[in-house]
Amino acid sequence: MSSVVSSERIPNNVDLAGDKKLQRALEAWQPRFIDWWLEMGPEGFQKDNVYLRTAVSVDADGWAHFDYVKMPDYRWGIFLADAVKDRAIGFGDNLGKPVWQTVPGEHRNVLRRLIVTQGDTEPASVEQQRMLGHTCPSLYDLRNLFQVNVEEGRHLWAMVYLLHSYFGRDGREEAEALLERRSGNEDKPRILGAFNEPCRHWLSFFMFTYFTDRDGKYQLLALAESGFDPLSRTTRFMLTEEAHHMFVGETGVGRVVERTIALMKKNANGDARAEGGIDLPTMQKFINLWYSVSLDLFGGEISSNAANYFASGLKARAKEDRYDDHRALEGSMSFDVPKADKSGFDRQEVPLRNAMNEVLRGEYVEDSQRGLDKWNKQLEEAGLDFRFGLPSTRFHRATGIYAGIHFDPEGNLVDDATWEKKKNEWLPNDADDAYVASLMQKPIYEPGKMANWIAAPKHGIKGRPVEFEYVRFDG
Repeated sequence: MSSVVSSERIPNNVDLAGDKKLQRALEAWQPRFIDWWLEMGPEGFQKDNVYLRTAVSVDADGWAHFDYVKMPDYRWGIFLADAVKDRAIGFGDNLGKPVWQTVPGEHRNVLRRLIVTQGDTEPASVEQQRMLGHTCPSLYDLRNLFQVNVEEGRHLWAMVYLLHSYFGRDGREEAEALLERRSGNEDKPRILGAFNEPCRHWLSFFMFTYFTDRDGKYQLLALAESGFDPLSRTTRFMLTEEAHHMFVGETGVGRVVERTIALMKKNANGDARAEGGIDLPTMQKFINLWYSVSLDLFGGEISSNAANYFASGLKARAKEDRYDDHRALEGSMSFDVPKADKSGFDRQEVPLRNAMNEVLRGEYVEDSQRGLDKWNKQLEEAGLDFRFGLPSTRFHRATGIYAGIHFDPEGNLVDDATWEKKKNEWLPNDADDAYVASLMQKPIYEPGKMANWIAAPKHGIKGRPVEFEYVRFDG
C-alpha cells in the first residue's frame, strides 16, 4: 500500500483506477479545486517556480520529493497510511471490535460532520494567508508559506476523498460546499471561528501556524484513533505533513524574538520599535489572540457530543494507548462554572466522557507552553526580565462555559467597564495591527536577505543554504 501511483491525474495509493465511478467523480471535482486555488490561493505567484516538497509515498523514509514546481501544477494526491493488520477499535463502547471499513449507518451523519469540519479548515487557512506573499520577510519564508498552503490543499483532497468514497450524494454535495465557503465572508463563512479571523501580516501567520495548526495536530491525533479505519489512516499521514507547519510557526516567532532582542540592545532606551522592530508586549498581545481563538476550536468544556464521539468509537483522546481505561466510564473532571449572575463560580464535577474536549485541550495547553519556554529562554539568555505567558483558558473565549463573560489574562472575572478599559492592553488593537503591518510594506525577494524585523533562520530547507533561491520568479 505504501507505493503511490503518480502517473494518474490524481496521485494516490488507494487504487483509484480500480473504482472508475469514484475516479470520474474526483476528476470532475479536480478542475473546480484548481479554479478555487487560482481564485483564492496565493495571490500573484501562480506562475512562479517554488522549491516544494511533494508526497510520493507514505513510507517513513523518503516519503517526500523536493523540486521546483508551479503551484497550480502541484501533485495534490490521496494518501492513506498503511493498514494495521487486525486493527480493533481501541476505546469506547465498541472497544475490541474490528474497525469499520465502511460507514456504520447509525454514525453516518456524525462522521460526515466530523470530516466536513476538519476539511473546511484546510482551504480556510489558504484563504486567510493568500496575500502574505507580497510582504514576505525573505525567500525562505515565502517558500515556507507556499509549502504550508499546498499541503493544506492536499489535506482538503484527503477529506474530499473520504466524502466522495463513503457518503454518496451527500458527500459530493459537501465536497462542493467546501469550495464555496470563504474565510471571513459574512454570507458564507468558514465553519469555525478561528478560520474567519483575518491574517493581515506575518506575525499573525507565525502565531497561526504555531497555535492554530497545533490545534489541528490534536484534532488529527484524536481522529487517527477512529474506529472508521479510512479516516484513521488518512489523518495519520496528514500528521506527517502537519509537523512542518508548526515548525514554521515556532521558529518564525523565535526569529522575531531574536531580532527584537538585537534591536533592543542596539537602542539606548531598549526600544525595539524605535529601531523598526516588533516589541515584546505587542508579541504578547498576538499570543493572547491566537492562543485564545485556537482554544475555542476544541469545543465546549462540557460536551455531550464529545461523549458520544468517544462512546461510539469515532474520536478518542490523543494517543489513546497511553491511557489505562479505554472506556472512560469512571472518573470525572472538575470545572469552575461561572454563576448565572457572573458573581463567581460553582465547582462542578463532570463525567470524564463529557469532558473529552477538555482532556484534549489540556494536552494542547501543555504542548503550547513548550514553545513559550523556548522563546523565554532566549529572553533569559539575553538578560531581559520580560517573559511571555499563555493567558488563562478562560480569557477571550467565544465557545464553552466561559463564552460571553469577561476575564483578564490571569482568569479573573472582570466587569464590562474594566474589559473595555483594559482590552487594548491584552489584545492587539487596530494601531498594533497597523504598526506591525507597517514594517512589512515591501517584500524581500533577494536570496539570503531578511527584513529588518526578523532574524535569519539557522538552516535552510533540505540541506540547502539559507541564501538558496527558494522561489524563482518566472512569471
